[in-house]
This record gives sequence, C-alpha cells and structure tokens, in this order.
Amino acid sequence: MLSRVADSIYWLNRYVERAENVARFIDVNLNLLLDNPLGIRQQWRPLIITTGDLQEFEKRYGEATAENVIQFLTFDDQYPNSIASCLRAARENARSVREIISSEMWEQVNSFHLMVQDVSKAKSLADLSSFFAEVKMASHLFSGVMDATMSHNEGWHFGQVGRLLERADKTARILDVKYFILLPSIHDVGTTLDELQWIALLKSASAYEMYRKRQQRINPREVAEFLILDRQFPRSIQFCLIQAERSLHHITGYPADTWRNSSERALGKLRSELDYLTMDEIMEKGLHEFLDNLQSHINQVGDRIFETFFDLEPVS
Repeated sequence: MLSRVADSIYWLNRYVERAENVARFIDVNLNLLLDNPLGIRQQWRPLIITTGDLQEFEKRYGEATAENVIQFLTFDDQYPNSIASCLRAARENARSVREIISSEMWEQVNSFHLMVQDVSKAKSLADLSSFFAEVKMASHLFSGVMDATMSHNEGWHFGQVGRLLERADKTARILDVKYFILLPSIHDVGTTLDELQWIALLKSASAYEMYRKRQQRINPREVAEFLILDRQFPRSIQFCLIQAERSLHHITGYPADTWRNSSERALGKLRSELDYLTMDEIMEKGLHEFLDNLQSHINQVGDRIFETFFDLEPVS
C-alpha cells in the first residue's frame, strides 16, 4: 500500500474520532447542567486546559465563557482541532482515497461534515446538547460502516490504529478533566457533588452503564481504574492500546510480543507497562501526573508510526 494512502486512511479515522471526543469534552459540562440539583457552577476554562491550546484560546477569545469555549471547540474554522475543522480534514482525506475506501464510507463522512456545517449557527445549550449526541452517533456510524463495507486489509488496520490511538489519548484527557475542572474544593471530595461529577465524566465517556454493571457504587478509584486499565471496555486506554498493537502487527506481519521497528517497540512498551501497572502505583504517582505522562507517550507512538510508515523519502 502506498504510504500516501495509508496516511490518509489513518488520519481520516483520527479526525473522525477526534471530532467525537471533542463533543465528549463539552458533554462533561453539559451533563452536569442537565442533572444539577446542587446548583453546580460550570467551569469552562479547564476544558481548554486539557486540550493544550489555552494560549491560542486566550489570544483570540479572552474570557473562557460557555459561548466562547463552545464556539472555539466546536465551530471555529481557524482552530485545527475544533469539530468543524476535524470534519473538514476528515472529508479531504476521504476524498483523496475515494478509490480505496467504500462509497458508503465517503457518503457517511460527507454527510457528517455537512451536518456540522448546518448546525454551525446553533445558539441554545439545549440545541447543542442534542447536536453533540448527533456528533457521537455519526462517528459511531462511520466506524460501523467502515467495518462492514471495507476489506479488513492493511488500509483498514491503519484506520484502526489511528482511531484507537486517538481514543486512548482522548479518554486520558477526559479523565484528566476531573483533575482540572470539576472539584472547586478539596472539602467536596466524597460528597454528593463529587459523585455527580464522576457520573458526568462516566456519561461523557459512554461508560456509565458498563461501569454500573460491574460496580454498585461510584468510587473515584474504581472509575479511574475502569477507564484506564479495563481490558474489555472499548473506550478504556488499555483496551485501545491492545487493539492498536494487534492492528500494527497485522500491518507489519511480525509476531505479537516482538518488534522490528520503532513504532512496534514504542506501542508494545507502552502497552506492556500498563499490563503490569496497578491503581496503587498510579495513585501513588498522582493521577494527573500519570495521565499527563501517558498522553506524552501516546504522542510519541504517533510520531514513531509517522516516521516508520508515512515519512518516506523518495527513491533517488
């Protein structure tokens, strides 16, 4: 497969997944607003902090109000990680490989892009809440259409690697939101307010029902363990890394638990470290510090994949 084609399929999936997860970021606050018997004050600045783009936001928007943050993360054409920008980039990547992907995939990503454009002038939070649900559903539809209509060959596996690495990174960031956002005071730890915030976080990761099937009570430690180390929940970080590594080995044809290039080594090393990690070790290090370090390592895996498969010099 041409590296150009593999690169486009990889980023097509990363951008669709990124758009979905930006919607999940905003859902953390919107879920709190929908179920807010305690009059919880929404905090919007931490959402920008978790993206790593606080400086760009403050330069262009100033104050982190609900309107400014939602505009920046959702519809801002100049911000490359907004939902609108991600869908535009996904559509362009899909257009460049239309002869490789299925027509159903092209139609889904194109309609997804047009749906976001149509809603770009939405004003009320109620309308936006349903819009973000549509964004998540459209992303799920794209994933399902791809699985059902595209041959599970090298191209499909490149798409899987892109989607799963993006999902692992964003699950870490959604969990990190709790560190920045939600708790106004250390005295609120263990209170009803604290529990409502953890529920909002689980809902934003579509993890609330699956977590409840395993645990009767909302326990911060158990929630973090579920989203980081669970090997069966499809949005947990560990699950994503396991599946991404499998697809990477399908691409290279090299046996699992071995490596012959820097991308296999980086991903295998990160996955194996999580295999033997306990929540005691994570909490001892500090949840925020662990997640911050994890995001850096996932970015390094992305860099190694680029160097191994996409950053190829022409033959002279």
